[in-house]
Order: sequence, then C-alpha cells, then structure tokens
Amino acid sequence: MTNPTAPTPAALDADGVSRLVYSFYDDIRAHPELGPVFDRVIQDRWGIHLPRMVQFWSTVMLGTRSFSGNVFGKHMAIDGVQPGHFSIWLSLWKKNTEALFAPEVAQEFQFVAKGIARNLYNGYFDVFPEFMDTQPEDEPAA
Repeated sequence: MTNPTAPTPAALDADGVSRLVYSFYDDIRAHPELGPVFDRVIQDRWGIHLPRMVQFWSTVMLGTRSFSGNVFGKHMAIDGVQPGHFSIWLSLWKKNTEALFAPEVAQEFQFVAKGIARNLYNGYFDVFPEFMDTQPEDEPAA
C-alpha cells in the first residue's frame, strides 16, 4: 500500500537535478562546518554558482554536456578543507537525494558523488579515503 501523503519522487530530468542542487546547497550553507568554507570561497556569487552546479550535475547524470570547467583544479585551490568535510558533504547529499528521488535514482547520484569525493579527497590528502565504499550497494568489492 502506498502512502497517499508521500511526495512524488522527482524525475531524473533537468528540473529534478535543479531541485536537488538548490536543496543540497541550502543544507550546505546552513551547516556549521561546511557553510563557512563554502561561503568564504563563493562569497556573494551563489547566484552564479548554483546554476553552474545544475549544469555540472546535468552533464554528469543526464549527459547534457552543458558544463565545462576544471572541477578538480578549482577545488584544489580551496584552503581549509578537512578530511571530515567529505563525510558531511556525502551525508547531506544522501539526505537530499533520498528525499527527492526514487531509491534507485538516489543511489545512482550517491555512487557518482562518492567517486567525485574520493578523487577530491585523494587530491587534498594524497590518499584514497578508507571510509568511503565506492561500490554500488548490490556489487561486492573486487
């Protein structure tokens, strides 16, 4: 039996990606550890940054090719990033993807985000994080 008051999951389309990005960054900005890091870098350019993030995630998840840029290089220029920031980022991402999408779509978003976080973590700290399992939940690690 379905819950008639449960929200309809967002579609994996441009509108769904946009809803995810905006809700996720609302949580990032409100977070006591991540908010100051992001605000220090983005400052008053959130109106430019958020549409770029929609383009990024639309390119990654929908294949739109609407984003071009050096994601790794931009992130490596940010000071003050700590190892624990990655788990917080992933936790907020998981919360938002699960709130908006059907489980299989949310898991796909989470898998991609874990890979991105893994590579950025390695860029900052020269080691791949042990706390992140980058395998999909139904595939055993090799």
